[in-house]
Amino acid sequence: MQRPSPEEFALKETAPKIAGSGNYAGDKLTSTYDLVEQMQYLYIRVVKAKELPPKDVTGSCDPYVEVKLGNYKGITKHFEKKSNPEWDHVFAFSQDRIQASFVEIIIKDKDVVKDDFIGRILFELIDVPKRVPPDSPLAPQWYKLEDKKGEKLKHGEIMLAVWKGTQADECFPEAWHSDAATIGREGVSKIRGKVYLSPKLWYVRVNIIECQDLIPSDRNKPIEVCVKAVLGNQATRTRISSVKTANPIWNEDLVFVAAEPFEEALMLTVQDQGNKDEVLGKCMLPLYSVHRRWDNKAVQSQWHNLEKHLVVNGEKKDVKFASRIHLRVCLDGGFHVLDESTNYSSDLRPTAKQIWKSSIGILELGIISAKGLSPMKTRDGRATTDAYCVAKYGRKWVRTRTIIDNFSPNWNEQYTWEVFDPCTVITIGAFDNGYLHGSNKDLRIGKVRIRLSTLETERVYTHSYPLIALHPSGVKKMGEVQLAVRFSCTSYLNMLHKYSQPILPKMHYVHPLSMSQTDMLRHQATHIVSSRLARAEPPLKKEVVEFMLDVGSHLWSVRRSKANFFRIMNVASGFVGLIKWFDSICHWKNPLTTILIHVLFVILILCPELILPTVFLYLFVLGIWRYRWKPRHPPHMDIRLSHADAVTYDELDEEFDSFPTTKGSDVVRMRYDRLRSIGGRIQNVAGDLATQGERFHSLLSWRDPRASALFVTFCLIAAIVLYVTPFQVVALLSVFFMLRHPRFRTKLPSIPANFFRRLPSGADRML
Repeated sequence: MQRPSPEEFALKETAPKIAGSGNYAGDKLTSTYDLVEQMQYLYIRVVKAKELPPKDVTGSCDPYVEVKLGNYKGITKHFEKKSNPEWDHVFAFSQDRIQASFVEIIIKDKDVVKDDFIGRILFELIDVPKRVPPDSPLAPQWYKLEDKKGEKLKHGEIMLAVWKGTQADECFPEAWHSDAATIGREGVSKIRGKVYLSPKLWYVRVNIIECQDLIPSDRNKPIEVCVKAVLGNQATRTRISSVKTANPIWNEDLVFVAAEPFEEALMLTVQDQGNKDEVLGKCMLPLYSVHRRWDNKAVQSQWHNLEKHLVVNGEKKDVKFASRIHLRVCLDGGFHVLDESTNYSSDLRPTAKQIWKSSIGILELGIISAKGLSPMKTRDGRATTDAYCVAKYGRKWVRTRTIIDNFSPNWNEQYTWEVFDPCTVITIGAFDNGYLHGSNKDLRIGKVRIRLSTLETERVYTHSYPLIALHPSGVKKMGEVQLAVRFSCTSYLNMLHKYSQPILPKMHYVHPLSMSQTDMLRHQATHIVSSRLARAEPPLKKEVVEFMLDVGSHLWSVRRSKANFFRIMNVASGFVGLIKWFDSICHWKNPLTTILIHVLFVILILCPELILPTVFLYLFVLGIWRYRWKPRHPPHMDIRLSHADAVTYDELDEEFDSFPTTKGSDVVRMRYDRLRSIGGRIQNVAGDLATQGERFHSLLSWRDPRASALFVTFCLIAAIVLYVTPFQVVALLSVFFMLRHPRFRTKLPSIPANFFRRLPSGADRML
């Protein structure tokens, strides 16, 4: 596989014509729309008509409005037999594509064969007024209809408003756009921009304490009882009670994820696993009545009756009896329900608003344009892309409008979020709208992540980010997206104070969840979020939400394993370099440097109070020196760091394979053997680390009595020597010994190293 050039995937600084950058002298929109370029539109709002003349034999008409501007034509819906219709429909024509000098608004009568002309209005574009928010909207007016010769009709008026504006206009999101002229009226809703809110997620904690007076079918043998809990598609069960009587005890916690509004009830089923999972009783709890808490205060326990259903003569009958279950159930609002990875989470607040802290700033994002997008599908025999962007920060998701059939779309849409923690990440993804191709899936183009803490406050960052995708054929640049980002701080002290606070809410540390619980609950949370957003209109589809939330990133991949290994090696390279430098000092490879180190050590040992100040002064000077090379750009996807530029075809094929695998036995056998080889190396490294640790513990364990006796004797002698010898003398002698000249050295290992390597470890007892 040919390795791609790094320049192709590099971040590029841009200079868009935006007011927020400070280098644009044009008309400023408003303070809320200064991170995008102005886009001029002609807006036509068709409100209603009255007293339309009849055209049908029945003496009525089926009116609709047709707006014509050059080659563009927009149509409203039609009404059946209505002479006073109300449409309230807005059309937006991009002025970059206008080639006409007037706009024609025609009312027609819908007919089976040919639509009849009712009347029209003409507007010269040069006379159309301009409106810039925050001006109030232009008031619509009544206009008399004209015939084709320009003469006024006796009956028939239409209420209109025509003005020139920008994308900052309130009508922009809901308007019919001329660049979507090929889309039917019913399809316009599928390409509009929208703002979505993730559902409010809660952890549901169920503490199952005990049951009382259970009645099994066979009372002569001990029962093995567990409680199965189901909430929506989440199901789990307790362990089998150690008390095998009619009054079993568990005192076990089960945790679920639920979203407001609560649509499912919590169903508890008591089962006897020793008797083919016989149901001993059921209990249903609606979540809206469950106690909500945001601290660690104890929840009042309650007894609930268990119900059992019997089938008699084919009919189900409710049988109520004395069996009860003892529970503590609460909605834990003191936790943050994780639906993203904690490495790049966009929100860290707890569920309960009562314990939210005040915001520390504002994040503004301008999604300006894209260029060089790859073809994502074919329509009418030619390649095309219908692109839109999605941005996610906190609970707020935004979606731009879809630009039809354009490889270099211009969105110029701006969005704002409140920021509660600077160490969070905003994710921006680009997608192809599958609805316009008759597909149920939106195809992913690429995404960008920006960590807010890497941005300087009040600075506008304008860059073109590469959209990188990993395909079975290799890594590919799918285009570039141009963004403008500004992080404004409302309270600098509050923001700095955040760096001293725990990342997650207090309850995560007071009453922590296990790692397996966290992973399982995150999977459930992402499923709930994707299901709820897929029910919006237009839907934010499941594949879009999962791509933005990185669902599936935990699955095994040779590429990710290599990438993480090299990340560890890169981190450790600094320590390795320090050890090599000190080794070169000890071996006098540069005599002048070694002599200076001798002098420095002598000064520090004779004046030990200077050691810590010197260390911190060195770190201060180093930090100031490196300020000159601080990163000037936001972070972006790095193919080298991801190890995507050197991955093989087989490794990619394995990464894109489904789980569980669908490959043949030969391929699975080869991959399993490779995994065993990689796992063997990891196993050896882990074994070596364990061996060194066990040798350290064996110094005083007397597993080797002679070694422990030697070490204990050495410790006694060392204690006596160090007691009678000043610390400075010991330190100086130790440093001089370590920095001794090579002629006084031997290539053989030192006595302490030889002694340590001879100590026993647990490896001797391994099977």
